[in-house]
Amino acid sequence: MARILLRSGKSPFDPVSPQQVIQQNLIATNTGNLLFGDAVHKMLLTPGTEITPNRYQVDPADADRINDEYDVFVVPLANAFRPSFKRHLNDLSALIERLRIPVVVFGVGGQAGTDYGTDHLAPIEQEVRRFCSAVLERSPSIGVRGEFTEKYLNGLGYSEVDVIGCPSMFMHGRELRVDKRAASLEDTAGLAVNVSYDSGNIPGSVIGNGLINRLADAALERYSDLVYVAQELKDMELLYWGDVSEAAGTSSPAPLTRSHPLLREDRTRLFHDSSTWIDALRERDFAFGTRIHGNVAALLAGTPAVVLCHDSRTLELCRYFDIPHRLVADLADETDLAGLPAQLYEEADFSAMVDGHGERFDRLVSFMDRHGLDHVHKPGGDDGAAFESELETVDLHPGMSSWKGGHDGGLGYRLAWLREADTRSRVRQSASDKRVRELTSRVGSLERQIEESAVLAKELAKANKRLEQLVKEVRSSPYRRLRRFAGRLVRRVRSRS
Repeated sequence: MARILLRSGKSPFDPVSPQQVIQQNLIATNTGNLLFGDAVHKMLLTPGTEITPNRYQVDPADADRINDEYDVFVVPLANAFRPSFKRHLNDLSALIERLRIPVVVFGVGGQAGTDYGTDHLAPIEQEVRRFCSAVLERSPSIGVRGEFTEKYLNGLGYSEVDVIGCPSMFMHGRELRVDKRAASLEDTAGLAVNVSYDSGNIPGSVIGNGLINRLADAALERYSDLVYVAQELKDMELLYWGDVSEAAGTSSPAPLTRSHPLLREDRTRLFHDSSTWIDALRERDFAFGTRIHGNVAALLAGTPAVVLCHDSRTLELCRYFDIPHRLVADLADETDLAGLPAQLYEEADFSAMVDGHGERFDRLVSFMDRHGLDHVHKPGGDDGAAFESELETVDLHPGMSSWKGGHDGGLGYRLAWLREADTRSRVRQSASDKRVRELTSRVGSLERQIEESAVLAKELAKANKRLEQLVKEVRSSPYRRLRRFAGRLVRRVRSRS
């Protein structure tokens, strides 16, 4: 029996509540992680195989236990090569360095602007090298998202790199079909929009200029059946807890407050199971936006989708899979934002994506074979049929929408107020803790400087004492006495003459 430790938040067959997801962060801050984690789980769930999600818990101290209890550590990743992931990458490296079992990495990528510049990745080069070296000591190659990451790792001296894309696109194995239900989008069409709030401090990204927010607002005005599919943990918290923005009269250009129309009009949904997410998008006519996995979920549902790329992580996947896409930077001159979804829909051509899927799938299968992984797509395998059958027996959460509070005497507002007050307190406490750490570090540095100064002072005192001794010795030497006698004799002779 194969025993696999899988880097993922939870099993696809594990029904969890929003409270559990929020409390345990089972989505690693983004539901997009569900898609590629579940896809790998499905591929590797052969008869007799036991797969255990690690729930994103990484502790090097667990290495001995992992070596004893598992046969392989499978690590699906996304944009892990980025400065903000540095600590997590180091934790993974520290664990992997202690493992004696094989380690297989699926779909890791770097994150840069759409120009593929890598200067901002220089501060984490050491961490990336450490991770790659640790993995390649336990694996024949590293599976990466696309050509950008391949070139980046090649530049660091690593040639053992296989471009396999993101495993989420192979949720249905060799099968991938996307059909337009109509030649054009009517104003009554069912749309799903996905939005990124910021660029993650990635140079070259223009996501922070407000264009996507304006596009979402314009589409909201035009299409009566548009929903926003949120993905982040903070979105879950907002849907679950609410906030006081409506009562306070505050607003946000992005759907970050309950006063935003997408939340106020109950047009926001969030799914913390990949299967319910895909099922929901199957009912939509078109999806678009900046979230790669938000659009991948639509494509897996057979729903046309177009990605608006603002960085390398989305662009290299779109190029590898031939997913229809536009650069956000190229939309700056668009004057009819309300009509843009219809334009994107009409221009989208999915033939290259569908026609090339088989070849890309074969490449992934070869990658798994090369790494010695048993999988459901081997000759005689069921291609995931058993996985689907078991999934049908599980009662999963249908997805989240905004909590209205109901006729509760203002309970919803009161809870939201308390939560915001608690959040502010936590932020202040975090800032205070950070300041304490900084001051503690500074005090330690000053103490070390004082200790070093004391040592130097002692050494200086010794040197001065030695110098004084040398001066005395020189003054009392016969040569010195002779010079003084000669000097006195010369002065006498001169005075008599």
